Amino acid sequence: MPPAETSIASEERRSGLRTLRRMGPYLWPSKHLWVKQRVVLAIAVLVLAKLIAVYTPMLYKGAVDSLAAEGVPPLALGAIGLTIAYGVARILTTGFQQLRDVIFAPVGQRALRHLALETFTHIHRLSMRYHITRKTGGLSRIIERGVKGVEFLLRFMLFSIGPLVLELTLVAVVLTVLFDAWYLVAVVVTIGLYVWFTFAITEWRVKLRREMNKQDTDANQKAIDSLLNYETVKYFGAEKREAERYDGAMRAYAQAALKTAYSLAFLNFGQSLFITAGLVAVMVMAAMGVQNGELTVGDFVMVNAYMIQITVPLNFLGTVYREIRQSLVDMGEMFDLLEQPADVSDADAAKALKVSGGEIRLQDVRFGYDSDREILKGVNLVAGAGQTVAIVGSTGSGKSTIGRLLFRFYDVTGGALTIDGQDVRQVTQESLHAAIGVVPQDTVLFNDTIRYNIAYGRDGATPAEVEQAARDAQIHDFIISLPEGYDTQVGERGLKLSGGEKQRVGIARTLLKNPPILLLDEATSALDTDTEQEIKDALERAAQGRTVLTIAHRLSTVAEADTIVVLEQGEVVEQGSHDELLARDGRYAHLWHRQQSDDQSAA
Repeated sequence: MPPAETSIASEERRSGLRTLRRMGPYLWPSKHLWVKQRVVLAIAVLVLAKLIAVYTPMLYKGAVDSLAAEGVPPLALGAIGLTIAYGVARILTTGFQQLRDVIFAPVGQRALRHLALETFTHIHRLSMRYHITRKTGGLSRIIERGVKGVEFLLRFMLFSIGPLVLELTLVAVVLTVLFDAWYLVAVVVTIGLYVWFTFAITEWRVKLRREMNKQDTDANQKAIDSLLNYETVKYFGAEKREAERYDGAMRAYAQAALKTAYSLAFLNFGQSLFITAGLVAVMVMAAMGVQNGELTVGDFVMVNAYMIQITVPLNFLGTVYREIRQSLVDMGEMFDLLEQPADVSDADAAKALKVSGGEIRLQDVRFGYDSDREILKGVNLVAGAGQTVAIVGSTGSGKSTIGRLLFRFYDVTGGALTIDGQDVRQVTQESLHAAIGVVPQDTVLFNDTIRYNIAYGRDGATPAEVEQAARDAQIHDFIISLPEGYDTQVGERGLKLSGGEKQRVGIARTLLKNPPILLLDEATSALDTDTEQEIKDALERAAQGRTVLTIAHRLSTVAEADTIVVLEQGEVVEQGSHDELLARDGRYAHLWHRQQSDDQSAA
C-alpha cells in the first residue's frame, strides 16, 4: 500500500477508535438510568435468543432420529412433539430478536437525536470565518451521512458483531463436545479464511467508497450551489452549462459507484466460495460418520443445520463490517466537525452585557481576516449614547468589518471595542447579540410567511406586536393588500418580494427585537431612489432613541448623521458632521462631489 494510503488508513483507524469512544456516553450515559436498563435488558434478551437458537438444531436432530428410529427422543416427546418444539424454538428466537430491537429502539433514537442536535448547535456556534469557507451542500451531506451512521453503528455493532461472536463460540463448543475436534478445526478454518477475505476486500472497497462519497458530495454541492443561484443562471442563459457541470459530477460519481458495485460482486462470490467449501467439508465428515455407524442421520441433519445457522450471519458479516467501516468514516467526518474549534467563544468569566446608554467606542482597533493582511489599522471612533454615527469610505476600506466586529462575528486582533465601557470580548455573546439589531444590505428571509419572518425578531411576539412593527417599518399597508396578508409565503430567501419589500420586512423584524443599538450595514445601497427614500424614512423611525452605527456607500443617506467617520485603507482619515467635512474640502468632500456629479449624470 502506498505511503499516502497507509497514512489515510492509519488515520481512519484512529478516527474509528475516537468515534467508538465518543459513542460510549450515548449508550451508557451517567445521568440516565433508563438508558442503561434498556441496554442491559436488550443484551439479556439477545443472549437468551442465541441460546435458544443454538439449542434448536438439537430438537431437529431428535425429530429426525425419532422418525428414523435411531435414537431415544429426549423427554419422550416423539417426532411430532419434537417438530412442534422445533417450530416453537424458531418462533421464540425470532420473537426475542424483535423484542430486543423494541427494547433498544428508544436508546438508538435518543442517541441519534442528541448527536444531531449537538452537531446542529455546534455549527451555529462556529464563526463566520468557518462558514464562509465551507459549502452548504457539502456540510449538509456530512451531517446527513454522520447521523445515519450513528443509527447503523448503534444497531449493528451491538446486535450483529457481538451476537455473531457469541453464536459462533456456542456452535464451536457444541460441535466439539458432541462430535470431535476436527469439526471444530473445519469450522475455525472456514471462519478464519472467510473473515480474512472479507476484511481484506472490504478495506479495498472502503477506499472506493471514500471516492464515491467524495464525488457524491461534489455533485450535491454543485446542485445546491446552482439552485441557490437560480437567478444568476437565468440571467446568463447558463442552464445548459449548469446541466453539463452537474452531469460531469454525476458521471464521476457513477464511475465510482460502478467500481463499488463490481467490487461488491467479487466480495459476495468470494464469501460464498469459502462458506460453501467449509459447509461441504463438514457435511462430508458427517456423512462419513453416518456411513461408519458412528453418527445418526439426525446428527448429519444437525451438523447441516448448525453450518447453515452460522453461514447466514457470516454472509451478513461482510455487509455489516463494510457498513460499520463506512459509518465510522462518515461519523468521523461529523466528529471532525464537532471538534472544529469556535474562533469566537465566551470568556470564562463572561457576564451579560448591561446597556445603560449604548455608547460604542473603538480604541486603536486592529484586525485582519488573514494574519498577513491587516484590514483595520488602529481605528478610533466613538458613537455616543443615542447618537447616529456613519462610517463611509471607498470599497475595501474596512466599513463592514467594523460592523462584524461589533456583532462579534470576529474578535479584534489589537485594541478594544467597548459598549458602555464593557469590552465585547468579556460579555456573553447571547447578551451582546440581544442588544444589537442589524439591518443588512440584503435581508435574507426564511421560506415561510411574512408573519413568521417579522415575528422572528422576538420569540413569543404577539400578532398585535408583529403588526405594530410592520406599521413602524411602513410595510403594514402593503401586507394587508396581499390576498393572504401576513400569511403570504415569501419563497426561498424571500424571492417573492421585491428588494424594498424584503428590506422593510427586515426592518420590521429588527424593530420587533427592540434593541438599544442599531447597526445598518449599507441597508439602502441596493435600492432605487424612491424605495431608498421610503426605507430611509422607516430607518429614521427605527433610529429614534437608539445608538445607531450606519455603514454606507451612498453619502446622501448619512448626511444627517451626528458624526460621519471617513475610512480609507483601514484608517480614519476624517470625522465630523456633514457640513464640517464639506467645509474641510478633504476626502469626504471629494467623495460627496463625485457622487453628486454621478447622480446628475445618471439623471
